[in-house]
Amino acid sequence: MKEFDYTRPATVAEAIAAWRPDAAYLGGGSNLVDLMKAGVATPALLIDLARLPGLDRIEVLADGSTRIGALVRNADLAHDAEFAAGFPMVAEALLSGASGQLRNVATVGGNLLQASRCAYFQDPQSACNRRVTGSGCGAIGGVTQSHAVLGWSAGCIATNPSDFAVALAALEAVVEVQGPEGGREIALAEFHLLPGDQPERVTALQPGELIVALRLPAGARDFRQNARYLKIRERTSFAFALVSAAAALRLEAGLIAEARLVLGAVAAKPWRSLGAEALMIGQRPSPALFTSAAVLALEGAKASGDNGYKIELARRTAARALTMAAAGTPARLPALPASPFGDHAHV
Repeated sequence: MKEFDYTRPATVAEAIAAWRPDAAYLGGGSNLVDLMKAGVATPALLIDLARLPGLDRIEVLADGSTRIGALVRNADLAHDAEFAAGFPMVAEALLSGASGQLRNVATVGGNLLQASRCAYFQDPQSACNRRVTGSGCGAIGGVTQSHAVLGWSAGCIATNPSDFAVALAALEAVVEVQGPEGGREIALAEFHLLPGDQPERVTALQPGELIVALRLPAGARDFRQNARYLKIRERTSFAFALVSAAAALRLEAGLIAEARLVLGAVAAKPWRSLGAEALMIGQRPSPALFTSAAVLALEGAKASGDNGYKIELARRTAARALTMAAAGTPARLPALPASPFGDHAHV
């Protein structure tokens, strides 16, 4: 590992003041430290945020929204009884990620900033535009089984690895950030960027900005009775998604009054389909409706190399997640969260 300087600021303002172009902010470190060990990330300065006051709280605000500090641990958020009752899909997504040990360390802010799991990004000897601007994309023409089928470009075909972000996108979360120019809010839908002609730009964060909190609107709780996260992976424990889907419905008199459908592991960002959601409004839940919505959600999907299977897999995953959501949120979290093999008994 490359040698680096280290500082532990006492406030957010001190952390931002310490930032410089060759620095990196350190939260739980479950991703960044691995990248540093592999030589993929080589910051000259680590700014440790772990003990900043006030960023480890889960709060219900006066307007009914829920604010989650960036340093809240994944495990603590998922196991918070009040939070899990209001946002069961988010808890299910969190518990399907990584391992118990990592969830105890990883922070929710860091979860949104996870680096790509693309093998070419993770290998310093391979060409990767995300790691070295203009170096090319080694994945194109290479091994692409887990890569993007939506929104990719000639510059990058990596996917976003976060389960948490998929559920947050479905509930229209907002990211609160602070930086050298002050504070601002970024809609989760706009936080992660598609590669386009600038694959080195992964998020909408500006230099020196850090995440201080996430916020779920009060209306997100309206989906709690019919919301599920479904993750398809090569093994049930400690594996990233091949495809995933966050599905949420608000039912009135047996009809769909509001719908949310977001796919994971198919693009460089959580992929929400507004068209598929609109198709379901006013309709009675049915397998045929959900199949049609899933087909619409994958409109424009294009294989890159050997990952064409993901298109049909994502369609089936989306339809199944919608079917599970329509059946009702389980009275308790499944024994195998987000797994097709879990206990799906519902209320």
